[in-house]
Amino acid sequence: MSQDQAILFSPATLGALTLKNHVVMAPLTRSRAIGNTPNELMATYYGQRAEAGLIITEGTSPAPEGLGYARIPGLFNADQVAGWKLVTDAVHARGGRIFVQFMHTGRISHPLNLPAGAEIVAPSALAAAGEMWTDQQQLQPQPTPRALTTAEVKDLVQQHAASAKLAIEAGFDGVELHGANGYLIEQFLNPAANQRTDEYGGSVENRNRFALEVARATIAAIGADKVGIRLSPYGLAGDLKPFAELDEQYLALAGQLQQLNLVYVHLVDHSSMGAPKVPAELVAGIRERFTNTLILSGGYDKQRAEADLQSGKADLVAFGRPFIANPDLVTRLQQDAELAQPNPEKFYTPGPEGYTDYPTLAKQNATA
Repeated sequence: MSQDQAILFSPATLGALTLKNHVVMAPLTRSRAIGNTPNELMATYYGQRAEAGLIITEGTSPAPEGLGYARIPGLFNADQVAGWKLVTDAVHARGGRIFVQFMHTGRISHPLNLPAGAEIVAPSALAAAGEMWTDQQQLQPQPTPRALTTAEVKDLVQQHAASAKLAIEAGFDGVELHGANGYLIEQFLNPAANQRTDEYGGSVENRNRFALEVARATIAAIGADKVGIRLSPYGLAGDLKPFAELDEQYLALAGQLQQLNLVYVHLVDHSSMGAPKVPAELVAGIRERFTNTLILSGGYDKQRAEADLQSGKADLVAFGRPFIANPDLVTRLQQDAELAQPNPEKFYTPGPEGYTDYPTLAKQNATA
């Protein structure tokens, strides 16, 4: 297929936005937000990658209790708004569009990573297996969280809405709710982390309630055309496990998200990283029930992305890790150029090395 027939590199529509191509930069935690506040270095990084039609930022907490990892950003105070404004300005200056991903880490956390006075909270007092990096004491076991009261769950819903208003103030084009990868929203969705007996647990309808209330409140704050959600059914991240009612639950959720008129669902298949594959029937069922924009991600290359766009299986395709070492990934894909390989040792370290120092193809060729 010639490049001029390729959907991947042609303009796309997302709600009221026009994107310059169908390539999405997936959220990638990079741990460069010193003091949990975005900075000039992060603005450089995102600006470098603004060839993407849409950038979704790294996971960003809407509340102090959600800052479970070392050096991840928040969006709940004025300094964070100012820091993120540097980022959105850099992306918009290059014609890109950018959504902030709201990621409350819930039980995936450690007290040493939280601000003073914040505590680890989750749907239920169930610890996740595994360890968490802390800059002070390196790897530490993940502690048992405190179960949220019903009133606190409702407060958290409103914290997401308040943070969404700050996102618009910071210049973002919209917000992605992180309902995937084992974090708070998915902890409510999955009975491995949610054993509540109130209105937020015990049944498909109740486990879906938190995700839907957060979506509804965020929409009320900033509008449905500015709110998307990321989901990862069959993911194993955060010590979650597939369960008997999984397909039923996600199909019900997709239909309700459509009723709310969310601008997109971002569906992740983690099988390229060792999780079970999301069954094709479930993807098709979600596609049938959610008729707004569907973003697919998970180990894509150019050929598979184009095939899924041509068939209508996806409306946009997200690429994650390839963007780490290839700031000009879209150009490289268009030209079938070799992709640079990232340095995993620098994925989460502070500073520019392994972050903003990967050359573009043009610079690489000039040096060669």
